[in-house]
Amino acid sequence: MTQELVMDANAYGLSQQTAEIMRRYNDVFQRHDPSALAELVADDCVIENTVPAPDGARHAGKEACVGLWTAIATQAGTRFDIEETFVAGDRATIRWRYFMTDGNSLRGVNLMRVADGRIVQAMGYVKG
Repeated sequence: MTQELVMDANAYGLSQQTAEIMRRYNDVFQRHDPSALAELVADDCVIENTVPAPDGARHAGKEACVGLWTAIATQAGTRFDIEETFVAGDRATIRWRYFMTDGNSLRGVNLMRVADGRIVQAMGYVKG
């Protein structure tokens, strides 16, 4: 099933809401402060993580998703550089670079979806 989103005046308001949620989500990782996650994540959220390769692990439910993102956000000595966030309606693409404790880095993207003001889906992919 293919889904198409055509941007129009009605989608603009939804895009604005999604952009604000993504700004707050990205702030969690920039500030290493996961306190906002509980209000950003839906009860039925699903994450498809980047590891283990090639398909990653699936995390379902608010508790599992908040737990995973909390662990990532609070990892000492690491950081995310947000390179771009693109929003269209209820969807967002976040392009990032993750710096590990040893100084090495990798690039990736998260494909995000929002419903009723909360994150319901996140699919992570990395280069290489």
